[in-house]
Amino acid sequence: MAEANENEFLDNIEEAMAEEYAAEEAEIDDEALALEELRAERDQYKDRFTRALADAENARKRSEKDRREAENYGGSKLARDMLPVYDNMKRALEAATDEQREVSGPLLEGVDLTMRELLNVFKKHGIEVISPEVGDRFDPQQHQAMFEAPVPGTKSGDIIQVAAEGFMLHDRLLRPAQVGVSSQPAS
Repeated sequence: MAEANENEFLDNIEEAMAEEYAAEEAEIDDEALALEELRAERDQYKDRFTRALADAENARKRSEKDRREAENYGGSKLARDMLPVYDNMKRALEAATDEQREVSGPLLEGVDLTMRELLNVFKKHGIEVISPEVGDRFDPQQHQAMFEAPVPGTKSGDIIQVAAEGFMLHDRLLRPAQVGVSSQPAS
């Protein structure tokens, strides 16, 4: 009977060890599961952080681009409003005859100096004059055709008259040059 007690005792030890081993294994499984959940949560936070950094960098680049555009093109409305002043001063200088220049020389010289100063201000702020010449090719990116007429000795698409100069603000068209364009000459 002593042997039965001994076997029973050994069986109890084996059962206790198996239970303890199962409990430890369950605890290890729980810890592994918790560790895996923490890793998933860490990866999720890392992904969100990376996206937030990318969004912040994109916002910084976008605001820098907006700032540059505001700096370069913010005054385009004022510049556009100043173009008729340029046109009128140019017409006044072109309309003056030699006789009027003799009589009103200082006045016309003042208008000419004012015109040069206006052009200096335009240049300082990135406004360039588009001055097409008669005989140049019509460019729809910079010119606006005001009329079309057949003119002998010209090719179709040649500029035959310049009505008004155009203007560029940096790389943007402020106002196209207004021109007359040659059509196919009549046969």
